[in-house]
Amino acid sequence: MNKMDLDKLYNETIWVAQKLFDRGKVSGSSANMSFKYEDKIYITASNTCFGNLTKEDFSIVDLNSNVLNEKKPSKEYPMHLSLYNKHSSVNCVIHTHSTFSTYWACKKTIKDKTLIPSPTPYLEMKVGNLVFVPYADPGSVKLFTNFDDAITDSTSYLLENHGPIVGDKSIFDAFYKLEELEEAAKNAWLVEHF
Repeated sequence: MNKMDLDKLYNETIWVAQKLFDRGKVSGSSANMSFKYEDKIYITASNTCFGNLTKEDFSIVDLNSNVLNEKKPSKEYPMHLSLYNKHSSVNCVIHTHSTFSTYWACKKTIKDKTLIPSPTPYLEMKVGNLVFVPYADPGSVKLFTNFDDAITDSTSYLLENHGPIVGDKSIFDAFYKLEELEEAAKNAWLVEHF
């Protein structure tokens, strides 16, 4: 890859961030996303907002957790690194606190691991196996351990009382997966309440 490829990845990631913000899937500075380029991870820096993200809002981290620029990475970057290190096919990761997915992440009935009861086939078709990750405080070593221990062949996870985190081969594939997860969670909520 060359500089043009890196610029393209930045631009695509910023576009996706803006769409997630515009569609109400993220708010404030509560989400994070990253992409991999030449064995480095470009992750949204701490306290950045998807609504006005720029290239300067990314921290650069190597696969051994060394920060390579002056931007402090999101405190949850270890979860991104876990997905990259355990799945060679993952090139992008998105983590949000999107409303309906987080609703299901907070329901105590998910302890049976059914997670989100999907009224349509699209959750399984587009998201695949959604894996439950037991609760630990956001940004804590315990959360990172729980997440690392939960990683299977799946690239879609629901953090208890927290929200979804997904990875995929491109930023658009991760975006589509997250959007489908949130729509399925919304549909399940509607079926439950109406």
